[in-house]
Amino acid sequence: MKAYRLLTEEDTSAFCHKVTLALSKGWELHGSPAYAFDAETGKMRCAQAVTKDVDGVVYDPDMKLGQL
Repeated sequence: MKAYRLLTEEDTSAFCHKVTLALSKGWELHGSPAYAFDAETGKMRCAQAVTKDVDGVVYDPDMKLGQL
């Protein structure tokens, strides 16, 4: 199974740490990062898609993708 996640966070070092943690757990970058202004909070937000091939797992909509 190929798992997909979209990591998002305000434009702080926390976003880089979130992506780095996912990479350290075997997730791979998928596409380019996105950067946009959140008018509701007045802050910039970042997003990065990541994917991971997971053997022996059957998709379930209740699964916690971050724990794969």
